[in-house]
Formats: sequence, structure tokens, C-alpha cells
Amino acid sequence: MARAGLTAERVTIAGAELADEVGLEQVTMSQVARRLGVKDASLYTHVRSLEDLRGRIALLAADEKTIRIAEATAGRAGKDALVAFANAWRDYAHQHPGRYMATQTPIQIDPELAAEAPGPRRAVELTYGMLRGYRLAEPDLTDAVRLLRSTFHGFVALEAAGGFAHERSPQQSWSRALDALHAVLEHWPPSREGDSA
Repeated sequence: MARAGLTAERVTIAGAELADEVGLEQVTMSQVARRLGVKDASLYTHVRSLEDLRGRIALLAADEKTIRIAEATAGRAGKDALVAFANAWRDYAHQHPGRYMATQTPIQIDPELAAEAPGPRRAVELTYGMLRGYRLAEPDLTDAVRLLRSTFHGFVALEAAGGFAHERSPQQSWSRALDALHAVLEHWPPSREGDSA
């Protein structure tokens, strides 16, 4: 019998906290059960499998990260919005590395859960909304979204892995990278003939 008060949300939060401490790939159902003080079998009343738990962690993290980005970018446009967006993204990745990794890793997510979760959908809306300040339309919007995501994720992943050994601080490089992205977005190259969404 499941411990009183144990819910899918509590199991997910415990898994997310553990992921931040030891890494998403290191999380096991047994570790989560020990953290909650229950037997492994009790968890399966609330989550179907480790993959299901990882999917729930990804949705939780997407919601959290999106809320932070929305708050950071509210009332901002252009470069101010870009910098606020990027800094909120990077700060979340630093503070919650396991949860962040769940948002960047292909994970099987229950379609019903995904349909109810506002985070992923809201993340797309925020990103496209911020980029419309640069007067971009499709297919350039999608290309720009991919450029930003690649830059932000690539930077924080290298940073987390200790990949920046040069004496110049990562913060200085981050700031310059955002200057460069702003310049690119302001002067986006014209689409090639025949290019379409």
C-alpha cells in the first residue's frame, strides 16, 4: 500500500531534486523510493516506470523554466528581451542541472500528460513572440529559434562539462555571444530563392 500523502507530484519532485544532485541518468526508482521513505513498489501506484518519471520531470522542468523566462522577459523587447530570455535559460540550467537536462533529452512522455502541461507549448510561444520583435517571419522564425536553442544549450552544456578552460571568463564570452546573436537577428540574411517552411 502506498504511503499516505504520496502522490505523482511528490514522486516527481523527489525525482527532480535527485536529478539535480546526481544527474538525470543516475536517477533510479529505488533512490527515489529511499528519498521518500517508501518501498519501491509504492512508487508504481503513482508513476508507471522510470521513463514515465523522467517524462514527468521534463514537464515539471519545462513549466519552471518557462515561468522564469516569462517573468524575465515581461515588458521587454529587442535586445533587452533576448538578454533576459537567455539569462533566465542559463540561470535555470545552472541551478537545476538534472531538471534542465530532462528538457533537452528525448524522453517518451505520456501524450495525455503532455497535452495538459502548459510549459512546452508556452516555451514555444515565448520564443516566437520574443523573436517577432526582430520582425522575422517563417521560415526565418524557425531557423532563428533553432539558432538560439543551439547556442544557449551548447554554451551551458560545455560550461557544465568544464569545457571553457581559457582564462577569459565564461560570463564575458556569454555576454559577447548575446551581442553577436542580437546583431545576427537584427540583420537576418534574406531567404534563399525557393526556401520555404
